[in-house]
Amino acid sequence: MRSLRLGIALAVFAAAAVFAAMGRWPWSRLDVVVARPIEVTPAAPVEKKWTETADTLRRGETISLLMARQGVVDLDFTGLDPSFSLDPRRLRSGLVFNFRRPAPDSLPTHISVRTAPEQRVTFRRIADGWDPVVEAIQWRAEPLVVEGAINNNLYEALDTHVNDAQLDEAGRQRLAWDIADVYAWQVDFTRDVQSGDRFRVLFERLMSEDGEVRFGRVLASDLKMSGKSLTAFRYEGGGRPAFYDAAGNSLRRAFLRAPVQFRRISSSFARARRHPVLGITRKHQGTDYAAAPGTPVMAAGDGVVLRAGRAGGYGNLIELRHRNGIITRYGHLRGFARGIRSGSRVQQGQTIGYVGSTGLASGPHLHYEFRVNGIAKDSRRVELGNGSPISPSERAEFERERERLLGMMRGEAMLAAE
Repeated sequence: MRSLRLGIALAVFAAAAVFAAMGRWPWSRLDVVVARPIEVTPAAPVEKKWTETADTLRRGETISLLMARQGVVDLDFTGLDPSFSLDPRRLRSGLVFNFRRPAPDSLPTHISVRTAPEQRVTFRRIADGWDPVVEAIQWRAEPLVVEGAINNNLYEALDTHVNDAQLDEAGRQRLAWDIADVYAWQVDFTRDVQSGDRFRVLFERLMSEDGEVRFGRVLASDLKMSGKSLTAFRYEGGGRPAFYDAAGNSLRRAFLRAPVQFRRISSSFARARRHPVLGITRKHQGTDYAAAPGTPVMAAGDGVVLRAGRAGGYGNLIELRHRNGIITRYGHLRGFARGIRSGSRVQQGQTIGYVGSTGLASGPHLHYEFRVNGIAKDSRRVELGNGSPISPSERAEFERERERLLGMMRGEAMLAAE
């Protein structure tokens, strides 16, 4: 058997040699094919089967006029669900509507409008009218760190160190206001900030699925003022966000340091001051904050409105009663916020009126008084006490969050260039 297999093998090799010499094979041979690049003809651009136009709601214009201008006369906004935020009586000018048409000379079949940063409302034409749909806009939070020196005021410092690619002008203003709000109980930014003071802030920038960018919220901050470091960390204890220092003490106090934002002091508390209108020298028992007409004025603390009306040289005056015999006064107002009347309860930070120049005032400003048991005190130097500490049950969780935020503030990868 073994000799038989050997014989067969020798016969096969002999036959192979014969066919190789002849250049012929009894079976098909696979040739090696060299691959060549395939020339691909670029696809023709897909032609849109519709046209899109945008139209803006003009000042004093009704939404029905805008729709009629676009050829839409059968879309009724009055019966929409309140969640659509399209009440025709409350729409602001500048709202942009986008219209899609099957052809340039046809009527719209699709209308969309951004009613809020997180919401878009679309209307699609159906057989018997329009089908409204609310679409949620997704935003992604991105942490950023920015630091720098304060030479004049906080907003100008942020405007210098944060570029347009990071936040637009409106976003930088919001960031400045929010930092001021964080330290509203510790710092009066018209008096306490000195040239050379430094800031470092960790905040969220929000980016939408459409590529939009806007300011989100402050997460942590560190102010170095006159050699002293004031830290703040955002922590949501008990479901309510608040800011605490590194030791876990709340930054909130019973009263704000100043009831208006980003203003300058035009006249301080003084025993003797020459009155700018009367031209005589007398006591000035408050602090005057120069600000643009209409600037919102906030309640310095929780309280009850004692009066809201005309009061001689004060012009339009609001007087609030607080606990422990404290009364605050807000004078020269242009007007009062809705619902502010004698007996109304207000909360700290609530807008109660607007800066004006009523009464004996040489220009728009807020006259702010702080009285304790009837005696006027310099509001900028009143001791407001310490904030409440974090509860023992939340101490460990707060410390973990504090360390996480500190780590993010030190992250060089997130540091915005000065």
